[in-house]
This record gives sequence, C-alpha cells and structure tokens, in this order.
Amino acid sequence: MVEAISTDIPEGVRLGNENLIRVTELAGKKLLELAAREDKKNLLRVAITGGGCNGLSYRLKYVEAPKAGDILVSTAGVQILVDIKSALYLKGTELEYSTRLISGGFKFTNPNATSSCSCGESFSV
Repeated sequence: MVEAISTDIPEGVRLGNENLIRVTELAGKKLLELAAREDKKNLLRVAITGGGCNGLSYRLKYVEAPKAGDILVSTAGVQILVDIKSALYLKGTELEYSTRLISGGFKFTNPNATSSCSCGESFSV
C-alpha cells in the first residue's frame, strides 16, 4: 500500500520545493502506480551518479526512509528525496512520463545539462 504524504519531517532532513525538482501529474500517477505494484512506500530517491554515455546519469530508487542531509520535495503526490550533491545537478529539473510506444517512459528535462544522450538517461554539465 502506498502511504500518503507525511507532514512530519525526520530530523536531519530539509524540506525542499518544486524549484529543485518537479514531477508532472502523469509521471506522479505512474510513480504511485509502480510503488503500489511493488508494495513500496512512495519515497523515491532521485540521484545523480557517474556513468552513462555523457558522464552523469539519473538513478531512481524507492527507499524506506530518508537519510540525514536529504532534501524532501513533495510533488504530484510523490515524495522525492535528493541528496545534497545531486541537488546541485538537479535544480530546476522536471520529471515527465510519456505513454508513447517509441521514446516513451520517464524523461528528465534538466536546465543544467549542456548535452544529453538521445535516450535522456545521461547528461553532462
């Protein structure tokens, strides 16, 4: 079962807003659907890791609890957790979802990226 957005912020976690990362309505619905199907809480960690064809890539993972230093953003019914290092690369990013057969799925629109691969899963700054 997917938990509702909590108003309690754990100690060591900062509250952020959609200026950091925003999830579109359709992406939010899909993320909640995936969380329910996998019986996960709706805490989604969005992180930037090294790798991919352009040097940096996005990583999405459901987690049970936030870590100290995380930034919590509530957007489109989903709670997003971002670590402080990833926040530097994500500021202003929008997570979309497309149901198109070709090039469908989740897509990041990141204003900080100077280039990205055609699949949209990696980028450089």
